[in-house]
Amino acid sequence: MELWDINTSAFRSINDLGKTYSFLDPVFYTLAEHSVFLLAFAVLCYWFTRRNENRMMVISAGISFILAEILAKIAGMIHYNSQPFAELPDVHQLVQKAVNNSFPSDHTILFFTFCFTFWLFGKRFRLVWLLLACCVAISRIGVGVHYPFDVLTGALFGMISAIFAYKFVPGALLTQKLLAIYNKAEQAVLPGKDKAKEM
Repeated sequence: MELWDINTSAFRSINDLGKTYSFLDPVFYTLAEHSVFLLAFAVLCYWFTRRNENRMMVISAGISFILAEILAKIAGMIHYNSQPFAELPDVHQLVQKAVNNSFPSDHTILFFTFCFTFWLFGKRFRLVWLLLACCVAISRIGVGVHYPFDVLTGALFGMISAIFAYKFVPGALLTQKLLAIYNKAEQAVLPGKDKAKEM
């Protein structure tokens, strides 16, 4: 069996679930389209704890996302496939989207760079974050806008970039200096208990 056949067969196995079990449609749709707000809220909460460790984690996640997106752009120049709903018949499509290159999945990259970074930093509920990233990746298949290989590649890029950022960003002198400048400025504007130095 060729890779393309494996890809489409795996897509059908997940995407067709919504046809059989209609209660999955709102689950897939919510995860695919609205879970990003939960991630954004978590990032803001971590940042405004005013702890250096949490802020360095958020910075690392942001840089890892940029790195992963660079990898994604390079991969997109090497390989192209449109969304499943544009290439396959009878796709269970729950999200309206313009037809373009769906390889790799940007949503999956976003969630795996941030959630895997949370896992690397050993945050509470770290396994929940990884589970959320996996669920979002699956939901992108469930709503009909990505193939399994799209999300697997996005997850791989996200994790590789997160590991790289985790190893090099917190110890970088430039990162530490910029964060110290920000902390000082924030303390001047929003005085209060300074947790920035607490680890």
